[in-house]
Amino acid sequence: MSRIAYVNGRYLRHASAGVSIDDRAFVFGDGVYEVCEVRDGVPTDAPRHLARLARSLAALRIEAPLGEAALARVMGEVIARNRVRDGLVYLQVSRGAARRDHAFPAAARPGLVVTAKSLDPSANEARALGGVKVVTRPDERWAHPHVKTLQLLPNVLAKQSAREAGAYEAWFVDGQGFITDGASTNAWIVTAQGRLVTRPTDPAILAGVTRATLIDVAARLGFALEQRAFAPDEAYAAREAFLSSATTVVLPVIEIDGRPIGEGRPGPVARELRRRFHDIATRGFAPVDVRAAGD
Repeated sequence: MSRIAYVNGRYLRHASAGVSIDDRAFVFGDGVYEVCEVRDGVPTDAPRHLARLARSLAALRIEAPLGEAALARVMGEVIARNRVRDGLVYLQVSRGAARRDHAFPAAARPGLVVTAKSLDPSANEARALGGVKVVTRPDERWAHPHVKTLQLLPNVLAKQSAREAGAYEAWFVDGQGFITDGASTNAWIVTAQGRLVTRPTDPAILAGVTRATLIDVAARLGFALEQRAFAPDEAYAAREAFLSSATTVVLPVIEIDGRPIGEGRPGPVARELRRRFHDIATRGFAPVDVRAAGD
């Protein structure tokens, strides 16, 4: 079956879909994006993802290409046309196509691309059972990592550096020596006292939607949680560590910078959070309290 993409109002074969070479996403990285997990044919935490998309668009002063209800319909249609049962749906909004000029164009219409693809859930489950390795890298991203912009070159370089070091992910370290978040994930540890720790949603990190839902899961399970900065040395000494994102949910970290974490295998807190995540995560587009999405 040919994959189908939604591009600026049309459903097109993925192989032949395209956008203008004057699109500001291509020229300047002038746009934002969202990724939702798809589980059993339904997007996970869609209201929170759409709320974050709205915040990212507002931060860059890009007009929303569609209303939230219309965008939800497009997402559902793209998932259905691609027959995705388990996988992801990707949304990208640009400021639009215009003559190349750094200043905002006066009359450009925002561009919208929505795609979906299937992923093998068993591969992610196998990775979670074994755990993954992480390396730390200096945080050299642009000054607004809390906006889910398309400007991802520093993230790309950090992820490549991790792969070349035999690791799955890179966790950024800021100028004060604290871990911010990962190239495409949020960072968590479990202290020797059993307390969950993750950095607060200050402007140094992306406010992960999965991160926000995990905070709800942790509260329901009665885990003690601290939202504060932590340094690599504390992470090295942690009982457990894990990362979170829409496409990985919870992925235990068994090694950081070549040092085993805890017993060097996935720990019980990460396993329980992963197991219970979908009990709480929003399915589809049912209303949800999005006030906590930035927590």
